[in-house]
Amino acid sequence: MDLVSAVVTWFADPAHWTGQNGVPYRLFQHVGISLVSVLIAATIALPLGLYIGHTRRGQALAVNLANVGRAIPSLAAIAIVVPFTQMLDPTLGFNLYPTVIAMIVLAVPPILVNAYAGVAGVDADLVESARGMGLTERQVLARVEIPVAIPVIVGGIRSASVQVIATATLGAIYGLGALGGFIVEGVAQNDNGRLFAGVVLVALLALLAEGALALVERRLAAPVVARGS
Repeated sequence: MDLVSAVVTWFADPAHWTGQNGVPYRLFQHVGISLVSVLIAATIALPLGLYIGHTRRGQALAVNLANVGRAIPSLAAIAIVVPFTQMLDPTLGFNLYPTVIAMIVLAVPPILVNAYAGVAGVDADLVESARGMGLTERQVLARVEIPVAIPVIVGGIRSASVQVIATATLGAIYGLGALGGFIVEGVAQNDNGRLFAGVVLVALLALLAEGALALVERRLAAPVVARGS
């Protein structure tokens, strides 16, 4: 009960809602970092996944890339990148750029695998029918495979987004701030109110992203089910 009271008291303090160390500013930071990371990862992974799913070429490559991305701990990825990014930018190269790069590495595997699996899982008869109607390979992908696979593709983006939101907190160890800053500062200051307020904020943001993208996924899946019936 003392822990709950400490968290409630922390949230009730107006000082924690203003300035660059306040909740709104750090929430905006966290959302921005997560959004940029997922967008860059999608730019990399979606075309590759769609190509592999459509052509069935490079399936082993997709699996290996996914396994490598999942095997690299995000904190280790940040540490590995820091010396190089800091040479390029002594300020942001120590915290922002390494965190974004690590989050991209984390987000690519689920987006890549779902894009590949979604397109590869489209009914072969449907694809052949489209080809029989004279559609080019690009048109088959754009008009048939992607619309049918879109719920699976969004599922990969949803998974990546939740993972990135939760894991981006690690950037605070290198002084990035965002919501992870509350957690790191809470540990350093032995302030359980600040620590668990940060945990609550990250959890709520992850749940909000999960719910919103799950709703999008269900909405996109409805027309596919209707066509199938």
